[in-house]
Amino acid sequence: MRILMVLTSHDTLGDTGRKTGFWLEEFASPYYVFTDAGASVTVVSPKGGQPPIDPKSDDPDNQTEAQTRFKADRDAIAVLANTLRLDSISPADFDTVFYPGGHGPMWDLAEDPVSIKLIEAFYDSGKPVAAVCHAPGVLRHVTHDGEPIVKGKRVAGFTNTEEEEVQLTKVVPFLVEDELKRQGGLYQKTDNWFPFAVVDGLLITGQNPASSTITAQTLLSIMNRR
Repeated sequence: MRILMVLTSHDTLGDTGRKTGFWLEEFASPYYVFTDAGASVTVVSPKGGQPPIDPKSDDPDNQTEAQTRFKADRDAIAVLANTLRLDSISPADFDTVFYPGGHGPMWDLAEDPVSIKLIEAFYDSGKPVAAVCHAPGVLRHVTHDGEPIVKGKRVAGFTNTEEEEVQLTKVVPFLVEDELKRQGGLYQKTDNWFPFAVVDGLLITGQNPASSTITAQTLLSIMNRR
């Protein structure tokens, strides 16, 4: 099984002067869900090389088992430090794609024509597409049969109230919950910060950082049944 993981290259949190990027747990946990199952994982980002880790995601309060494992794993650190360029790969070489979140993807991947075409190529080929937390926002310009890819589909993603709790509602370019609804998605959620993932056809989406493991496990189980 060949899995593509797509990370952000964007490191600036709007006009705040603060740094952002991808959320470390949302890469580390799925990465180990996949590799422990024997999958081949290729990691890409728009600019290639080392993608920016959101510093908040590595706060002492935000440590997880997967993050601790990652920071002691030289091979995984090397994979992350040397991501391939997003525009250098072909969807035909992979069985599925997974987008970790963090605020970064809302600025670059959500608007990136290469990413948009990549998702459409996977979906149109009957290959599952998974995204967690803020990453479902990368679907905002993706279409299928001339309609938004999320239209009429059950989807999850970072909630408005979770964004309010981290006090970034006025900073982000759009709110994931509002955008998924605006595109015709049948938005679903659970309580703030609890694990939640939903499947509708080829789309697998998770709500927040706590949902990264179950989103990855859900994708893996779908792939194993195929």
